[in-house]
Amino acid sequence: MLPNRLGLGARPPMPSFGQGPSISALAAQQQMQHPQFVPQQPKAITLFIGSISGGITDNFLNDILKACGPITSFKRLITPANKPQGFGFAEFQDPDSALRAMTLLNGVELPALEDGCVNKKLLVKADERTKSFLDAYQAQKMRTDTDDELLRQAKGRVDAMLSDINKKSQEATSNGLIDREKYVIPPHLHDLQEADLPETQRGLVMTEIAQFRERAAKREREKMRDVREAMPNVLAAPSGPKVREWGKPQLSGQPESPQEGKGFGKGLQGYSKPVGFVKAEDGSGTPSGDRHLSARLAKSDEELEAERREIRRKDEENSYKDRERRYEPRERNRIAALERAIARERAMKEAEVRDQTEMRARLDVWDDDESDELFYTDRARWRAARARRLATEQAADEESRLYEERETENLRRESEAFLARQMDEMQALQEEQRKAGMLLDDGAPVKLGVSLTAVAKKTESASKEKATTLFGQEEEEEEAIKKRKVPMPKLDLAESGEKAKERLEKIRGEVPRDKETLFKGKVRWDGVSDPMIDRKLEPLVKRQMTKYLGELEDDDLIMFVLEHLKDHKSPQKLVEGLEPVLEEEASEFVVSIWRQIIFESMAYGEGLHTEKLMVD
Repeated sequence: MLPNRLGLGARPPMPSFGQGPSISALAAQQQMQHPQFVPQQPKAITLFIGSISGGITDNFLNDILKACGPITSFKRLITPANKPQGFGFAEFQDPDSALRAMTLLNGVELPALEDGCVNKKLLVKADERTKSFLDAYQAQKMRTDTDDELLRQAKGRVDAMLSDINKKSQEATSNGLIDREKYVIPPHLHDLQEADLPETQRGLVMTEIAQFRERAAKREREKMRDVREAMPNVLAAPSGPKVREWGKPQLSGQPESPQEGKGFGKGLQGYSKPVGFVKAEDGSGTPSGDRHLSARLAKSDEELEAERREIRRKDEENSYKDRERRYEPRERNRIAALERAIARERAMKEAEVRDQTEMRARLDVWDDDESDELFYTDRARWRAARARRLATEQAADEESRLYEERETENLRRESEAFLARQMDEMQALQEEQRKAGMLLDDGAPVKLGVSLTAVAKKTESASKEKATTLFGQEEEEEEAIKKRKVPMPKLDLAESGEKAKERLEKIRGEVPRDKETLFKGKVRWDGVSDPMIDRKLEPLVKRQMTKYLGELEDDDLIMFVLEHLKDHKSPQKLVEGLEPVLEEEASEFVVSIWRQIIFESMAYGEGLHTEKLMVD
């Protein structure tokens, strides 16, 4: 190294003469103990976007989601009718954008842009794992003024987009492009709360109620439209002069009609006075409606409010008792199961501790030289004893195998003997029927009119003996040919009871688990009918969807899978349709469903009924 001049340049490190490590060594050691901090990349967050109003496009959803923060993708399924589903999945690039979307968009009402649809409140939620991560992230992160500013800007953009689409919806409605009318929900349905419904059926019930209300509103609109169209014909129909409306008293200040007292109609069918209707009265002469109305008016507002509060309190108390009655058994069973699990874990831990203590005590005093076991004292005797024990086990195994072979041979001989007896009995029965004229020579069965056929044959034979006809022989031959062509009835020889269960268990074990082998299997769709899919496969699909996605608000994804199965499509297409939602778990989901379908097909081919038996 060149010498240092005027204090410039790098000096060589000072040698160490036992005073301790050098500065460079200390720096290297510190760098090894404390590696350089690498900032963690933000984690992508996937949210469920549901309850999308009819007519809302993907472009609008992408724009309103991007207003909350950068997104990677937004996926939305398409129905077989090439119509977008009412839900989708949005993937945000960072947790902050996902939190802003849940804060600003959840519960926002979007207008319907299609005929017969109603406005829906947008649902933005995360599954349990993502929600727990977002809660932990929000609890650890310190909120700053920058976050508030970003939230304010996102809210402004979202409000502007909502005002634009609401304006477009109002203009389309006013121009007659969209036929959407508000419908009034009956008061007795307002008391239905989601908390009163079971958690497993809450989404299904609320969806069915919303669809029922939409259909009812649509029918009501069509009915009112028909009434309006028929109204001019009714007004144009001739009618007599109107004195007053039926059921309404004539006002004192109203002048009488000039035709009053003259009657209506002419000739024999005419009448001199109009028909009057009087309200029903009780024995006291006071109408029942007036009596109830007077009794209600006699009470003050405080008394009426007290009655309403008392009725509401009783309803709430009954509802609380009902929920408590349903809640207590479930919690009691859950606590009992938890106590059993805790007791089982405690017993396992105590057994492990006891075994460890015994083994530790045994190993503390163990000495190979002083051991009295044959393995250490006399290895040759141990090997001879081991050889004798192995020979004994092999002989026992051979004897057991021979016994099984003898039992199998005995069962085979018994089966053959039983079948031979059955065959002899069937042949004897056929001979008896043939002698009695109930069976033809070729073994084809005869229809129920056996006696009449026999009488006809006797009559025909007698007539042949008396006089021969020209076409008699040909008609007899054609009748014999027709009887020979009668197909044999298919006998149902499927076993029942224990044998059927054993065969079903064997078939369930033969269902392949490999994806390629499973998808290549042939499906007998005549055995997998639509009622069986609705009765047996729909609960399986719901359980699997709940397993992978959690509780679903809508059943669109479940209906997509069921329609795919009813259309007899391949499993590969089902995997492709579910990959945007389930991603890598789509193959596992389809394998679990297709194993049940293959099991049903194999059982149907064997003539067995699976009833409620599942393959997994």
